[in-house]
Amino acid sequence: MTQQKLFGGQQEQLTTDDYYTPQWLFDDMGIVFDLDVCSPPGGPPFVPCLRYYTQTDDGLTSAWSGRVWMNPPYSKPEPWALRFLQHSHGIALLPFTKSKWCEAMWNSTAKLVYLRAMTFYRPDQHVNNQAPFQLGLWAFGEECIEA
Repeated sequence: MTQQKLFGGQQEQLTTDDYYTPQWLFDDMGIVFDLDVCSPPGGPPFVPCLRYYTQTDDGLTSAWSGRVWMNPPYSKPEPWALRFLQHSHGIALLPFTKSKWCEAMWNSTAKLVYLRAMTFYRPDQHVNNQAPFQLGLWAFGEECIEA
């Protein structure tokens, strides 16, 4: 079954999903990722990764390889969470919800670390917003779980 393309083209303007993970989180993890599958236009400002997919690349339908970092659009996290679960190698920052995908993650080999308050950054770096819901880091793979 072929995954349906999520985006229609290049991102032209900011959306309500454009919030960046703060640099301190990557500094604390101390790990380099092979691929950021949900990167903002122009590349990841803080994510230590070798390659990245933007909305134009459509990370949901493109091939994933290696250790993946994922901070997906929270307006529709389910297809991203299921794809991450299928890939099973990397770290994902996801909202903790009562959902089928969250239950599937619990029943997998992934490890979860709850995060207290998480402040995200807008692309202009001037507006900070705290997530209005519980977040967690889901990790697959020994080195990711250790990080």
